Amino acid sequence: MLEGVERVLMNRKPRLVLVGGDANTNLAGALAARKLRILVGHVEAGERSFDWRMPEEHNRRIIDHISDFLFATGENGKAHLLKENVQGRIFVTGNTIVDASLQHFEIARAKSDALERFGLSPGSYGVMTTHREENVDFEPSLRGGLEGVSKAAQELKLPVVLLAHPRTQKRLREFDLEAWAQALSGLQIHDAVGYLDFLNLVANAALIFTDSGGVQKEACIHHVPAVTLRENTEWVETLEHGANRLAGTDVERIVEAAKEACGVARTWPVPFGNGNAAKRIVKICVRALAGEYG
Repeated sequence: MLEGVERVLMNRKPRLVLVGGDANTNLAGALAARKLRILVGHVEAGERSFDWRMPEEHNRRIIDHISDFLFATGENGKAHLLKENVQGRIFVTGNTIVDASLQHFEIARAKSDALERFGLSPGSYGVMTTHREENVDFEPSLRGGLEGVSKAAQELKLPVVLLAHPRTQKRLREFDLEAWAQALSGLQIHDAVGYLDFLNLVANAALIFTDSGGVQKEACIHHVPAVTLRENTEWVETLEHGANRLAGTDVERIVEAAKEACGVARTWPVPFGNGNAAKRIVKICVRALAGEYG
């Protein structure tokens, strides 16, 4: 990735590179730009789970400390960056996922037939995703997560659609759990779907089970309660507003969290901004390229 990004940057010669999030690709982009003395801007700067087992935690900390411009979702992110004494300039802009999710949901409503294909009606089902290394690469964690969601589905009488990530499917095969998983009551296993179908399914669900940071945010944006299959989250605002609760992969904790989530009022404020984050970031970048920030 470093070599590939470097080739693009040397060919295109940008003056500023934006990286969004905390995946390996974002780290490679930031490192390549830094080494070529190109300005770096980090979107979603300052998010922290404080869990060093997560590759994403390493990535986002490194990116933040080599970026010239840090675009934080909110005051929590800004506070983390100030505490770590980062070198770059910090801006609170909101999160571009709000822009993307609201815009694409309008498209999804017009174009996606996912509910019809899966035989679902709005508010009558749950959605599950799991893909993180600490969950799916260890058989006890994978078993616990699936069994917990299955038990919650049965007790709540709420069928749950598991959109199985390729990594998850691979581990189910390797652990010889495919038949076991298919037999779990209340759980319907399907291949992962495209973004418009996924957004349509999430926004119309009664409940979300996930270990994804992005899905936690999208559930919150569309006012669908979430149960996070992790012991921590970088998106603590979702916990503070009651949109989300942590359950790990313990069966009984998942069941209790699901019951609690189904009883919450879906009226929380969206803590990621009002949908204009991208415009704010672009304006700052234009000013930066004009030399306004030195």
